[in-house]
Amino acid sequence: MSFFNDPQAVARYTDGPLRQVPGLHALHRMAGLLLHERVPSDGRVLVLGAGGGMELKAFAEAYPQWRLLGVDPSAPMLESAVQTLGPLAPRVELLEGTIDAAPVAGFDGAACLLTMHFLSIEERLHTLRELRRRLKPGAPLVIAHHSVPDAPDEKRRWLLRHVAFMTSNGMPVANAATTIEAMVSRLPMLSPEAEVDLLEQAGFERHELFYAAFTFKGWVAYAGS
Repeated sequence: MSFFNDPQAVARYTDGPLRQVPGLHALHRMAGLLLHERVPSDGRVLVLGAGGGMELKAFAEAYPQWRLLGVDPSAPMLESAVQTLGPLAPRVELLEGTIDAAPVAGFDGAACLLTMHFLSIEERLHTLRELRRRLKPGAPLVIAHHSVPDAPDEKRRWLLRHVAFMTSNGMPVANAATTIEAMVSRLPMLSPEAEVDLLEQAGFERHELFYAAFTFKGWVAYAGS
C-alpha cells in the first residue's frame, strides 16, 4: 500500500495503532507469552509485517536470547522499526520483502500482527502456507487483525464500534459512514469462521482464539507435521 511507502505517513504510524487497537501493548505481551510456550530460550522467531517495530521491541525486551527476523515490504517502515528498537536494533535482523523473501528455515515460532487484513484471500492463504513452510512442526503462529461478521448489518455495527473507539482516543473522524466505507473498500476483512478455515487450509492445527477487542481478533495455531 502506498501509505506504508510515504515517509511522512510512516513517521506518524506508531501513534495510529495505539489509538485504534484496544490493548495493543497487552496484545504484544500476550503474543510473546504464547510464543514462549513453545519457543526455546535461544529460539528463532519470524515476525511478518514487522515495520514499525513495536512487537519486535516487545519480544526483544522480554526474551533477550531470541533470534528475531523482522520482514516487511516497506523500506520506510523498516527504518521506523530501527528507530523504535533503538539500542535493541543490533539484536534484530530486518529483511525487506514479503514472506517469500524470508529464508525457508526451521523457525521455532512466528507472529503476524495487524497485517493480514491488508491481504486478499488468495494472498492471505499463500502467506499462511509459506509461514507454515518456514516453521518447525508444532511451532506456534500468532496472528491478530480485523475480523468481522459477513452479515452487512453485523459488520456495520462492529465497525461503528471501532470508529467510536478511535474517536474516544482522540482520533479525528469527520464522518463515521465515510470512514467505514473506506475501511470496507480498502481492507478485505474476513469473518472469524473464514479466518479459521484459512489456517486449516494452510496446514495449521489447534487454532485457539486468545484475543477479541471490538473488530480485532487474534489466534494462536500450530504448524502441522
